[in-house]
Amino acid sequence: MEPFVALARAAVAAGHDVRVAAPDNSGVVADGVDLVSLGVDYSGLIETQGVSIRAALRNYRTAVKPIMRGVIVGAARAALDFRPDIIVGHPKVLSAPLIADSLGIPHVVVELVPTITPTRAFPAAGTITTDLGPLNKLSYLAASGATGMFRRELDEAARLLGVRRGRRTSPAATLLPISPALLERPDDWPPSVHITGPWVADEPAGILDPEVVAFVEGGSFVYAGFGSMAVGDAGARGHALVDAVRARGERLLVTTGLGGLEVAPDLRGDDLLVVPSAPHDLVLPRATAAVHHGGIGTVQAAMRAGVVSIVVPFIADQPFWGAMLHRRGFAPAPIPQRRLDATRVDAALDAVPQYRESVAVVSERMHTENGMAAALALFDRLG
Repeated sequence: MEPFVALARAAVAAGHDVRVAAPDNSGVVADGVDLVSLGVDYSGLIETQGVSIRAALRNYRTAVKPIMRGVIVGAARAALDFRPDIIVGHPKVLSAPLIADSLGIPHVVVELVPTITPTRAFPAAGTITTDLGPLNKLSYLAASGATGMFRRELDEAARLLGVRRGRRTSPAATLLPISPALLERPDDWPPSVHITGPWVADEPAGILDPEVVAFVEGGSFVYAGFGSMAVGDAGARGHALVDAVRARGERLLVTTGLGGLEVAPDLRGDDLLVVPSAPHDLVLPRATAAVHHGGIGTVQAAMRAGVVSIVVPFIADQPFWGAMLHRRGFAPAPIPQRRLDATRVDAALDAVPQYRESVAVVSERMHTENGMAAALALFDRLG
């Protein structure tokens, strides 16, 4: 949500009329943005079943299908109501090509992570982390299966839009709101694919709770947060982090998110602050290291803040970014979440200083990028 809301604000400031159709309860501050609901709640789904792939498969018909229907059909309804000149959508909005054909407008796909544009350079994020060379392209076939999984929902959207399903118009462009300093553009991508740089607000979107302000201003600290990774033993993860950081005589700021981390009351102390969440752009620049799950949003926030990441990947694109950061000399080797313990965290924290210089270089480059301006310039050309 955050990149899309940031882009929407920039587009409005540039004189465009913008409507964002989005899930409910995302936690993103969207003040000043024309926001309509898709009638789905991913946060609620995570709170009830966590992020387990097994749970998603078990609840495919009762949970996943209804949510995807909301995204597919809800986006079509929102577009018919707003009648845009261009549609910019997440890959999950499988009805975007139908909407574009119905309204006679271009559509743009936003790959928040590289998952749908094949390349020999690296495997699709969320598949494997082993480089297969020319066979890397095969890993991108997984993304093409989504259309077949949601045929009924797409048929419903097509009827609503008054178009036939079949061969659809290709995207006018594919955008990746990722820093080129972080992800080098593969030579075999077509010209329609653009790495724009991150879509981030110029000014912090949130505010810090006074308790957090007092903690971050009280001296150096390590940040830890696993967001919505509600799987496995969150309490054991919290215990390992507290033990490792406390044994080093350092302080720890924990954000519990939607169940990614828990810290038992008997572990609390003056050297530890536990809060549900905290704006990355306000706390990460003051941290000595950031322990997180490795989602692209947190990866880029940490890199932009100039803080070294210790990635503990769980699912999806997280192993991809953990492996990539380490391979490029930006972070210690990732710690798989099932192997997280105080010893491994301590070793990773020991290694952090050797990566600070390379991260600082990337941070400096990222502060010169204007991904939203690049995206808006492309929209103007398409219009």
